[in-house]
Amino acid sequence: MRLNVIMERDDTAEHETSGSTQALPAPVLVMGVIGADVHVIGNRILDHALREAGFLTENLGIQVTQQDLVDAAIETNAAAILVSSLYGHAELDCEGLRELCQESGIADILLYIGGNLVVGKREFDEVEQLFRGLGFDRVFPPASSPESAIALLRADLGLPVTA
Repeated sequence: MRLNVIMERDDTAEHETSGSTQALPAPVLVMGVIGADVHVIGNRILDHALREAGFLTENLGIQVTQQDLVDAAIETNAAAILVSSLYGHAELDCEGLRELCQESGIADILLYIGGNLVVGKREFDEVEQLFRGLGFDRVFPPASSPESAIALLRADLGLPVTA
């Protein structure tokens, strides 16, 4: 069912390259709120911003498992998995996600995470190191703008930067 939705979409986006505009395949991004977390607002805002920026998103919504994210990434040939969490238990929910990606044949997929990732007050540098140690390529603090994630996605995927 999910693949049918993807196939009905226009899977190209116009990207400006060296002064000319050309249609390139739009990268697919799998996203979801992991674990028992039901916070959906940030996830929906990011989904909208990513689509406006020319990405195709497969938004699994809330209360998704690691396996849901990996299966969707494989089904859609995704370029990245974006994980959101607000309730502070992301460390428990995300431990082993990178290893699951490796075991599933998508070892090189980009992993991004953002939100209120830990319980209590901790310096963001400490939180970032923790999640980088879990295999995430990018870690975003609470209240990060979608534009910062989009700019880094473009850079990490080798896409042209837009104005």
